[in-house]
Amino acid sequence: MSSRQVWRTPKAGAIQRLVQIEEPLAELKSDEVQVEVKAVGLNFADIFALTGLYSATPEGSFIPGLEYSGIVTKVGGECQKFKLGDRVMAVSRFGGYASVVQSKEAYLVLLPRDWSFSQGAAYLTQTLTAWYALNDLGNIKAGQDVLIQSAAGGVGLQAMKLVKALAGNPIGTVSSQKKVDFLAGLGFESWIREPSFKAQLANKKKTFDLVLDAIGGEVQQASFNALNPMGRLIVFGAAEFTPGKNRPNYLTAAWKFLRRPKYDVMDMISDNRSVMAFNLIWLWDQLGIMQELLKDMMAVEITPPYVGHQFTFDQAHEAIDCLRSGKTIGKVVLTR
Repeated sequence: MSSRQVWRTPKAGAIQRLVQIEEPLAELKSDEVQVEVKAVGLNFADIFALTGLYSATPEGSFIPGLEYSGIVTKVGGECQKFKLGDRVMAVSRFGGYASVVQSKEAYLVLLPRDWSFSQGAAYLTQTLTAWYALNDLGNIKAGQDVLIQSAAGGVGLQAMKLVKALAGNPIGTVSSQKKVDFLAGLGFESWIREPSFKAQLANKKKTFDLVLDAIGGEVQQASFNALNPMGRLIVFGAAEFTPGKNRPNYLTAAWKFLRRPKYDVMDMISDNRSVMAFNLIWLWDQLGIMQELLKDMMAVEITPPYVGHQFTFDQAHEAIDCLRSGKTIGKVVLTR
């Protein structure tokens, strides 16, 4: 195998710049494992990176994709953890939209025997995001009430399952009755998020010990205001800035940026409530921390990820548009 198929953009700024090309496959380094990719997990970070709205977007040409799964086809001489034929799932700092990925073995995990490749490509990034938010930043305790925005999405659904596994009380918000019904079928409570979320919370007379938010704007501010004393708002995204079909509307984005929630630390001291925000891509260079997080996360038993939307590898643009629509349930995956 001397070449591979990849989806590459020459530079960030517009989704339509992303094209599928064939490129030479580099010689495998002694500390790397080569994986024939069978499935690629999509994340909102892919969309934000392609449009240049992601803080970690690479300079110049790059391949999007933060997670994938596949079969080990080659092992470098220094590697001892994996062997030929192993089914694996992996995280990547971009580069996942490819037919073959060469990676240091520390970023790979064996795929559970009863999981599909699609489930493997849907697990690591979204579950690690939910786990870090709930456990490391949220310090979740048994019996606490946890509000999870976009609860039927990739991260949201994993968060709902983790909260229940950790003896918390998960309550989700979603955008449609279809998603409410889906979550009810899994045993979860959720509501359709109304345009005036502040009024909705007031009518329900609900307060929370912990909130996970990746929406932003008025929804985020209302969530913060609904925190109990000692409550934490954990922010890991800003879906309200999701760009259009091809590129951002910079005037709209600028207006939303200027109107974004702003928090006064003196008020937070008085009310004993806090805001925390994170981007897990920075764990890429903190291998020890990442592996410890993965170990703790995988020790918590939850059902495999729900893959709601599968596209072929050639349909990357259709898959991205599906994810961008906000109508998805569970994970969006490319398969080969």
